[in-house]
Amino acid sequence: MTTDISELKNIASRIRGRIIATSHQTHTPHLGSCLSCVDILIAAYFSTLKIDPAKPSDPERDRFILSKGHGAAALFQVLALRGFYPEAMLESYGVDGGIFAEHPPTPDHLPGIEAATGSLGHGLPIGLGMALAGRIKQQEYDVTVLLGDGECNEGSVWEAAMMAAGQQVGNLLAIVDFNKWQATGRSEEVLALGPLVDKWRAFGWEASEVDGHDMNALTAVMGRKRSRVGKPIAVVAHTVKGKGVSFMEDDNNWHYRIPTADEVLAAYKELGVTA
Repeated sequence: MTTDISELKNIASRIRGRIIATSHQTHTPHLGSCLSCVDILIAAYFSTLKIDPAKPSDPERDRFILSKGHGAAALFQVLALRGFYPEAMLESYGVDGGIFAEHPPTPDHLPGIEAATGSLGHGLPIGLGMALAGRIKQQEYDVTVLLGDGECNEGSVWEAAMMAAGQQVGNLLAIVDFNKWQATGRSEEVLALGPLVDKWRAFGWEASEVDGHDMNALTAVMGRKRSRVGKPIAVVAHTVKGKGVSFMEDDNNWHYRIPTADEVLAAYKELGVTA
């Protein structure tokens, strides 16, 4: 765990390079969606979550749920670098019969995973249940759920939001990776998503906005102490799809496109990393 912002930024660059290389090697998509949430994952796992990779099932651990399950390639890299399992295991990513698929597996298959996600809209209800369970058992853990902005189209997100506010589940944080895109177009063009912060507030949450690539801002808002009973917290993190590589940034083609070997090398150069 570290509070050194420069170190966190370096870790984020390394992770982005690995994600891009993996996409090329395994011909797996969702690259842009993975790159937009890297800084949020780094701020969580390397700076703010109370977790011990040596004790991944500790009842008192903080819970983190990647509700936008198509960002699993990013989560897998972060968990490996954090020490939940050997990095060499990731060589089996995308291999038939392997445990590393394009979405998170069930928790019993891989340490550090709290829920199998991918069917959008499920992560927040699951996180709400975990947060309520912690309160009932008088355990002091917090729950963080990372959602996609397109995922906020799902009605189950807002059902969970109403219940969380109604039950005053103050140890629950929902952070939205607001990269302004979903699979088929701009988020605002698919459904009237905005004003997103105002929507969360209207549903009874304490809501704010941050730059989703600003490590100082992310660690501050994600690391703040939470109450057991009180308003749940929503953070709308403004991000860039494909963040970190100029020819991928804000280009929705990278939701499905696979990088070539030359593009991987070009990305490495921009990120300042090596293979």
